[in-house]
Amino acid sequence: MVFKPKSLNPSPHQPVLLSQVLSALNLRSDGIYVDCTFGRGGHTEAILNRLGTVGGVLAFDQDPEAVQAAQALCVADNRFSIVHSDFAQLALHVERRGWLGKVNGVLLDLGVSSPQLDTPARGFSFMRDGPLDMRMNPNSTETETETETVTVVGVGEWLSKATTFEIADVLKTYGEERHARRLARAIVAAREQTELKTTRQLADIIAAAHPAWEKDKHPATRCFQALRIFINRELEQLRQVLPQVLEVLAPGGRLVVISFHSLEDRIVKRFIRDCVRGDDFPPGVPVTAKALHPTLRTIGKPVKPSAAEVAANPRARSAIMRVAEVLTEKKMSVNK
Repeated sequence: MVFKPKSLNPSPHQPVLLSQVLSALNLRSDGIYVDCTFGRGGHTEAILNRLGTVGGVLAFDQDPEAVQAAQALCVADNRFSIVHSDFAQLALHVERRGWLGKVNGVLLDLGVSSPQLDTPARGFSFMRDGPLDMRMNPNSTETETETETVTVVGVGEWLSKATTFEIADVLKTYGEERHARRLARAIVAAREQTELKTTRQLADIIAAAHPAWEKDKHPATRCFQALRIFINRELEQLRQVLPQVLEVLAPGGRLVVISFHSLEDRIVKRFIRDCVRGDDFPPGVPVTAKALHPTLRTIGKPVKPSAAEVAANPRARSAIMRVAEVLTEKKMSVNK
C-alpha cells in the first residue's frame, strides 16, 4: 500500500486560532505579554498591533531560525524582545526584566511550527526526505533539567543506540502507538542492515511494518510525533513551565494554551483543574472554597478551530485552546 497525501505544497505560516487568542488574552494597551513559542511571530505581531507605546511582548524560542526571524522585529519595534531559550526558563527571564508578577498574559502555542515541518533539512517531516534530526535547536548538545544536564542528540543518533524496549516505550508513551513493539523491532532490524540517516528511510521502515494503516493518515505519523516529543523533552518542559506561570502573571492575568494532541492537552487540563480546585484536603474536611487557596479560574470552554479555519489551514485541525485567569489573591507555589 502507498500513502498518497492530499497535498505536498508547503502552507504559508498561519497562526492558529488568532482571533480567539487575542480575545482570550484580554489585551490592554499598556499590558505586558509573553509569547512562549514565537515560531514566525504571527501571534506576537498581532498582540503588538493591539498595544500602546508602553506595552511590551517578550518571546521565547529555542529554534535558531525562529530567533533569527525575530531579530528584524526587535529592530523595528522596541516594545519587543526575544530570548533564545526553551520556555522552561520563563520565570528566570521574566524576573531579569523586573516583570515578575506583572505580566498580563502568557501564550503557549505548543508543538512543531509549519516552517520546521516544511524545511526538509530539519528532519521533522516524513513527507519530505531530510536528515533524521528533529531537534528544535539543532545546534544544542546539552540542556538543563531541574536536576541535571542532559545530552541532546538527534533522532537518528538516538535510534542507532537505543534498545528495542527503549524505542517501543517512546513510541507507546509519546505517540500512543498501539503497535509500538512491532515497529521498534522493525527499526532495530533495519539498522543492523544499514545506518538510519534520513526521514524517508524511517518512514518507509514503519510503513512496511505497520499492520493497521489509518485512513488519510501516514502510518509513521504517531512514531514521528513520539520521537520528536521525546528528543525535545516537550512534555517535561510543559510540566516545568506551567507552575511558573502562577509566579509571572499579575492578578487577573491570563494563561492561554494551544495544544495539538491529547498528551499536551491532558497536562494543561489537569494543571488548570488543580489550580482551580486549590489545596488538596482530605474528603469531608469542612473548609470553604476560599480556604483552599485556588489560584486560577477557568475562562470559557475549550476552543477548537472552525471548519473554515481548518479548510484554510489543515494543520489547525487538532488544535484545542484552554484559557485560565489568575485570581486576585493567589498563592505562590513555584519551584524555581
